[in-house]
Amino acid sequence: MKDNIQLPLDDTFATKPTSEETSSGQEYSTGILPCQVIEELIECNDITSDETISKKQIQPASLDLRLGKVAYRVRASFLPGPGVRVEKRLKSFKMHEIDLSHGAVLEKGCVYVIPLCETLRLKKDVSGLVNPKSSAGRLDIFTRVISDGTLEFDTIGAGYKGPIYAEIIPLTFSVKVRSGTTLSQLRLRKGAPPPFETDMRRLHESSPLVGAPGNSEVNIKKTGVAFTVDLEGDGKDKLIGYRAKNHAGVIDVDKINHYEPLDFWDPIYKTKENRLILDIDEFYILASKETVTVPPTHAAEMRAYDTSVGEFRVHYAGFFDPGFGYNDSQSGSRAVLEVRSHDVPFVLEDRQRVGRLVYERLTAIPNQIYGTKIGSNYQSQKLKLSKHFK
Repeated sequence: MKDNIQLPLDDTFATKPTSEETSSGQEYSTGILPCQVIEELIECNDITSDETISKKQIQPASLDLRLGKVAYRVRASFLPGPGVRVEKRLKSFKMHEIDLSHGAVLEKGCVYVIPLCETLRLKKDVSGLVNPKSSAGRLDIFTRVISDGTLEFDTIGAGYKGPIYAEIIPLTFSVKVRSGTTLSQLRLRKGAPPPFETDMRRLHESSPLVGAPGNSEVNIKKTGVAFTVDLEGDGKDKLIGYRAKNHAGVIDVDKINHYEPLDFWDPIYKTKENRLILDIDEFYILASKETVTVPPTHAAEMRAYDTSVGEFRVHYAGFFDPGFGYNDSQSGSRAVLEVRSHDVPFVLEDRQRVGRLVYERLTAIPNQIYGTKIGSNYQSQKLKLSKHFK
């Protein structure tokens, strides 16, 4: 195994939970692993890389995964299947190789597979779950992770040992990436704790998970905490969302606060009916009506599809780290929705239920929580484009 991982231990985390936040003080045998345990896995070479793993990659309950030095343009998306290595499938499906050392453009509508810098050596009771990072989802970059022998995207089996790969399909904008770019985040789960409706209700009573607008009751089921869409807007202009332009320029994903929004997006404003018709396969940025709070003891995931409420996807980057929307006033942050309708046009109404959040307990309180003090980009957000736009 590689032994060149360097992780400075004398640099304490910028934000630690307060004594009130850690009052439970409990540790659990199952759940999502917090940042300090991820750090330990790096130290003992359960997570390795040829390139030094930066402290900046470690989030409160996840690890940012970096693109490697080469991208493979492939004919189609694929899964390797039982007993088959991704490398073998690449030999069958790759069309050409692209050097990412100095940056390269991934074209809209094309499928790429990129070996990631990180390699895993998971213990038999630890599995992996992967989501696109929020900024990738808001650019409509369809990003999934595959591993050797897998039958599923974004799921890494317990005890897996080997390389991992990103499958990237830019759906709306062509994007420029390079070796070291981070588009995905890895969570590690010990054991298999199921979500329980009673646990989420109890958690909501102690620390409201979703701030219901008006007098609406919060809908909590074993499938998660329901949230709705905001088509009324805030402020005088009543901006409710954005629709992506179909023929915009290239976006360099490592350039922050750089691009003019109107070069890439058409603003959408409130209508008299508080209604929006989603056109087939168009990409929209909208916001939840409710505010969302993730207490330091838990992480949350937004279900991408809920066919019971319509044939549309509401989220590509569905993971919320501990501390999202959690601050002194506990007022919460809006969830930004990355929306695409499939097969048929679909009518959305203000306050229409569009999805659910599933909360999962961590094995321990993380040493850092999501927030502006650690440079988190989307704390206290309302409707917001990705960090690449001015």
